[in-house]
Amino acid sequence: MDFTHMRASGKISHTIEKARRRLWGKTVSWLRHKPCYPYIYKSYWHYRFNSVQPPDSDKQQYYTAVPNRGAGIGHQMANWIAGYWFAGLFDLKFAHIPFSNDKWESLLGFGENEILAADLLTRKGFKQVRLPLFDEGSAREISLTRHIISSYADQNVLFVAEQDQFYTEQYGVQNALKEKFYAAKARQKDELLYDSNNFNIAIHVRRGDIVTGQENNNPNLLMRWQDADYFEKVLFNVINSIQVNKPIKVFLFSQGDKKEFSKFEDISNINFCLDMGAQESFLHMVHADLLITSKSSFSYKPALLSNGIKICPRNFWHGYPRTNDWILTEEDGSFDINLLAIRS
Repeated sequence: MDFTHMRASGKISHTIEKARRRLWGKTVSWLRHKPCYPYIYKSYWHYRFNSVQPPDSDKQQYYTAVPNRGAGIGHQMANWIAGYWFAGLFDLKFAHIPFSNDKWESLLGFGENEILAADLLTRKGFKQVRLPLFDEGSAREISLTRHIISSYADQNVLFVAEQDQFYTEQYGVQNALKEKFYAAKARQKDELLYDSNNFNIAIHVRRGDIVTGQENNNPNLLMRWQDADYFEKVLFNVINSIQVNKPIKVFLFSQGDKKEFSKFEDISNINFCLDMGAQESFLHMVHADLLITSKSSFSYKPALLSNGIKICPRNFWHGYPRTNDWILTEEDGSFDINLLAIRS
């Protein structure tokens, strides 16, 4: 057997598939807001040429969403959460597609005790059907999606959301996410720097990729930028307002050189976690007694899993629960400190 030939063939297939996905993505992006957009989907034409039918209890139908393999874990989790939410909205069973990184898959534990999408497609008579993107706020587009799904009522189907199907209020499945996360096998191996005798504050200052936005004026990155002054003001207000019976210890999670965070060096009991790995940082944010997030999915997602207090920027592209453990800040870092006192 020529293993060299097999490896070369595998690389060619991978390259072709990657190019195909890129071309499809550009096609979807170009046509998304044009009247003809649904026409590029076989599922749409199936609906047009087949009558909408009532559910068939003898058939199994699932819904899934693909975590974007080219994106960070926050983005991938948003994809997964959207799949989980819309499965319920459309009265379908949920099927799990693993995250691109095995470490994240294990850490989160979202796929434990879930049906795998890949396993469904090995079953005889099961087919995969891709659905068009829809605006979650559009009754017309939601209705079209329901009709497409109903046109397959007599078949065993795995419905696949188009890549990056958006779901704004990600907290809609927060309770289910927490249940999965805290029951995951990985929780038995968690190691934290926190001391339970302290009140542990985690603050996430997003840097990394968005720093380039300050250099090239990329609007997508600029809207995510928050100056150090913002975080300093939020943290200062927290430390000076919260009333706890434990010493306060602060853990700052970010990237870059410590000198970039010189504004924070005068804060007593602060720990700069700039070299900590992504999974470890994420885990610490989840378990903090109080978490200060950035305009970033990387800290928004730990906030969804956290049982502590969350202080978050009001102007963000995902929604927040209206519960006592969430406090929203303005662009300058100000917030109602009386709300924090009530919770302390």
